[in-house]
Amino acid sequence: MNKKIAVIGGGAAGMMAAGTALEYGADVTIFEHTDRLGKKLAITGKGRCNVTNDCTVTEFLENVTVNPRFLYTALYAFPPERTIEFFEGLGVELKTERGNRVFPTNDKAKTIVDAMRRYSSGATLIYEHVRSVCKNDDGSISVIGKKEYTFDAVIIATGGRSYPLTGSDGSGYNIAKSLGHTVTAIKPSLVPFESKSDLCKRMMGLSLKNVAIRILDKNGQSVYSDFGEMMFTHFGLTGPMILSASAHVKNLHIPDLTVSIDLKPALDEKKLDMRLLSDFKDRANRDLINAMDALLPVKMIEPFISMSGIDPRKKVNVLTKDDRRRLLTLMKDFRIPLTALRPIDEAIITSGGIEVKEINPKTMESRISPGIYFAGEIIDVDAYTGGFNLQIAYSTGFIAGKSAAETY
Repeated sequence: MNKKIAVIGGGAAGMMAAGTALEYGADVTIFEHTDRLGKKLAITGKGRCNVTNDCTVTEFLENVTVNPRFLYTALYAFPPERTIEFFEGLGVELKTERGNRVFPTNDKAKTIVDAMRRYSSGATLIYEHVRSVCKNDDGSISVIGKKEYTFDAVIIATGGRSYPLTGSDGSGYNIAKSLGHTVTAIKPSLVPFESKSDLCKRMMGLSLKNVAIRILDKNGQSVYSDFGEMMFTHFGLTGPMILSASAHVKNLHIPDLTVSIDLKPALDEKKLDMRLLSDFKDRANRDLINAMDALLPVKMIEPFISMSGIDPRKKVNVLTKDDRRRLLTLMKDFRIPLTALRPIDEAIITSGGIEVKEINPKTMESRISPGIYFAGEIIDVDAYTGGFNLQIAYSTGFIAGKSAAETY
C-alpha cells in the first residue's frame, strides 16, 4: 500500500516535494489556496525566473545569510548542478548570465512554472485553504480544510509572508505553532530601502549600472559593499545590489545607515581628475550643468550639481581646484540616507520562520511532531538574491519529498 502524503503549498518547494514523493512511490495530494500552482514562481526575477546559481555548494553557502549549516545536507543531495540537469531533463533550455545566475533561455518564468507543474502532475490537486493539521492517536495526520482528509505524512511548504497575493500569506506559521513549533521573528529580506531624501524622487526611474555601493553605519564604518546595478524610485532605492544589501543589514537600525555610491569605481581619484580635466577642456565655454553629460546620466546631472554646492551656471573654464575636488568627492561618495525597509508585502523573501533546531536537516522532518516535514521559505533560512533562495526551495523540497515517501 502506497504511503499517502499531503503537501500544503503549491509553490516551488511544494511542487518539488510532491514530484519527488511521487517518484518514490507515494500517493500525493497538493493543497493550494490560490487558483493555480506556482503563482509566486511566475513573477520571480521580474518574470524571467532566476532558476538557480551555477556555483559550488561551498560558494552557495557563503551566500546564505541565515542558518547556512542547516542546508549542508540538502544542498549536497540536490545541488545547483542537479537543478540544472533537472530542468533540462524536463525540456527547459537554460542560460547562465553574470554572477552565475541561471535563467530559462526564453526569459519566461512560465517555462519553469509549466515544467514544475508537469513534474508534480501525478498529484491530486485540492484548491482550498488548510485551516489546521492535527496528529491522530493512530499515527495518522488530519489535514482540515473545507473537510477533513487523512494522511500518513504532511509536508508544509506554504512559503513566508512576502507577496501575500500570490499565496504567501504566512498561514503556515500558525499551523506549525499549533504543532508545537517555534517561529522566529518574521522580517522582510531582499526588499528595497526607503529614503526621505528628495534626491530619490528627483532621479526616480534612473538605473545605474557598474557602480559600487557601501552601506555605512552612523560612525561612517562600512557594514556592506557590492558592485552592480541599482535604481532610484519615488520612495528610495531598489535593484539587485540594494536587495542583497537589505538581507545583510535587516537586523540593524536602518535610520542609522547611509548608502554611499561610487559612480566611477573603475577610476581612482587621480585618473578621475584627469578625466574631468579632459572633459572640461573640450567643454570650456559651457555652463557646468551642460558639461557633465559624458560623465553622468542626464537625469542625475542637476541633483548631482546641487549636492556639490556649485552654481550650475558657473562656466567650466572658471571652476576652481576646490570645485573640482568637490565633484570628484561626490562621484566617489554620493550619499543617500536611509530611513526604513519597505513593507514585507514587497519583499522577495521572508527572513525568519520555523526554528531550524526543531527540524532534522537530513530529512526535513519535525523533531517535535514526527510525520510533519517542512520545505522552502517557511524554514528560517534565507540568502542573497541571485537564484539562491529558489535553489533552497528545490533542495529542501527534494529532501522532504524523498524522506516523507520513504519513512514510516
